[in-house]
Amino acid sequence: MKSVSGIGLKDVQGVYSGPEGKLWELIMGEQIHIGGLTSSMDLAEQAGIQAGMKGVDLCCCSGAGMRFLVRFRNVARMRGVDATRTVVELGRQRCKQAGLADRIEFTLADVCSSGLEGNCADFVWGEDAWCYVVDKNKLIAEAVRITKPGGVVAFTDWVEGDGLSQPEAERFLRFMKFQNIQTIDGYRDLLKAAGCEVTVAKDTGRFAPCIDLYLNMLGTQLTYDALQIIGFDQDLMAALAAEMAFTQELAHAGKIAQGLFVARKK
Repeated sequence: MKSVSGIGLKDVQGVYSGPEGKLWELIMGEQIHIGGLTSSMDLAEQAGIQAGMKGVDLCCCSGAGMRFLVRFRNVARMRGVDATRTVVELGRQRCKQAGLADRIEFTLADVCSSGLEGNCADFVWGEDAWCYVVDKNKLIAEAVRITKPGGVVAFTDWVEGDGLSQPEAERFLRFMKFQNIQTIDGYRDLLKAAGCEVTVAKDTGRFAPCIDLYLNMLGTQLTYDALQIIGFDQDLMAALAAEMAFTQELAHAGKIAQGLFVARKK
């Protein structure tokens, strides 16, 4: 697992309280994760998420994942936990507008110490967001603590692939505001150590094609919209595009990927 120093929760809160978070939503949609609805459907199918279940979404952002689960999987209730007030308030507003506020609730808290009752959820969910959490050991332990015995921890995340050098990691992690990035084997080991049977731990193969799509959209259809978000700062736009292009290189080399994980609590 590669890591850097000097990045923490405040940096992540800054991203999702400002223009950078809006830029990510512009290019990735309300579901700010690789693969959008296709990825969510895949994760839900592999995790066996069914009607009537109750779940917790850790690092829920504005709640798009929870709205997906309620609409498409007929989940009975969801509670999202996120440490950024801006996205929690936005999520409450969006759920109210969608008529889903009676089934979706938000908790403003550190996901490593959520304050939620133990063994309270049929499943814990996450989509491409746990990469922002510094202490992944504590995060996995909290996810498992919340999950009922026999329940499921199901998530996708950005992971380190093969051959990522420390200089490459340093540049990528500082751009993304990740203090570290876990490997597929690393997550598997953490889940096992926390008392889970890991049933799926794999590379989805979606990362590189999606990054290609985002860059194509930014360079054509969404250029003006992106510039508007960052105050028409063309130098900043060029710098962001360069970092995205670097991420694209890493993706095509297999050095960064999207991992999918399903684990059952014993």
